[in-house]
Amino acid sequence: MNFEHIETAYELILENIQLIENEIKTNIYDALIEQNSFYLGAQGAPETIQANNAKLAELHLTKEEWRRTFQFIFIKAAQTEGLQANHQFTPDAIGFILLFLMENLTDSDQLDVLEIGSGTGNLAETLLNNSSKELDYMGIEVDDLLIDLSASIAEIMESPIHFVQEDAVRPQILKESDVIISDLPVGYYPNDEIAKRYRVAATDEHTYAHHLLMEQSLKYLKKDGFAILLAPTNLLTSPQSPLLKNWLQGYADILAVITLPESLFGNKANAKSIFVLKKQAEQSSETFVYPLSDLQNRDVLLEFMENFKNWKNNATNCN
Repeated sequence: MNFEHIETAYELILENIQLIENEIKTNIYDALIEQNSFYLGAQGAPETIQANNAKLAELHLTKEEWRRTFQFIFIKAAQTEGLQANHQFTPDAIGFILLFLMENLTDSDQLDVLEIGSGTGNLAETLLNNSSKELDYMGIEVDDLLIDLSASIAEIMESPIHFVQEDAVRPQILKESDVIISDLPVGYYPNDEIAKRYRVAATDEHTYAHHLLMEQSLKYLKKDGFAILLAPTNLLTSPQSPLLKNWLQGYADILAVITLPESLFGNKANAKSIFVLKKQAEQSSETFVYPLSDLQNRDVLLEFMENFKNWKNNATNCN
């Protein structure tokens, strides 16, 4: 990876975004979408932007260099016009843990992957760029801005991702997938009429959106598939957890719970853990429970990976 190229690309894109912001009086995210369209050949770009995009093309960035460049743009954008918490991209430190889990839980070299709440597309690009497997990847996202951002970035990177703009809580006609991935949006779902169709639905208040999406995700999972979900650490102890547990007991097994360092999330209230679910089987394995204390420490990560692989081998032999 050429970090000088990434820095140069970042500076060229940022200059173009700032020019577009000033020209059409828009926000930084819409300006990025406009910049992406100019890079892809849209007419009407001012001379400076055309010149910068020509220099950008001459860098011949790899897909991973493009991804890192856009990531730095989003970090810069968040300093002045931050996206709400549910719209921010999944940090690489977590993305690569999710990749490790996907690679080690599945045996096939080809996987159908569905991401619920695909956001800016950063997690999708992380998995596609670094997976050893061939992924048929679809992202479902309701937000207009995020869909436009992720689709324009994927087009620049020539990534084989399909995006669908829909409310993932509402019923969708989607094929079953080998893997469901989601950094679940956290909060209450406002439409009680839709929510009451679910077993996790609350009767005296709005239902947690992340509970609804967990139940929904299992509907799109193949019989032997895996749902790898980033959800609140207090998922099984929160006020609506009895509803979730009741659904789980009749439908799904929790294969793994991996707690993540609270420091990643700013404060304890926002902390998330990784939950791995599978449709309920006659014989269930002992749940892999592991506290990941530091995602920057190589030794800690290697120990986690070794422990997970040992658990997987033991679970396979028992079944």
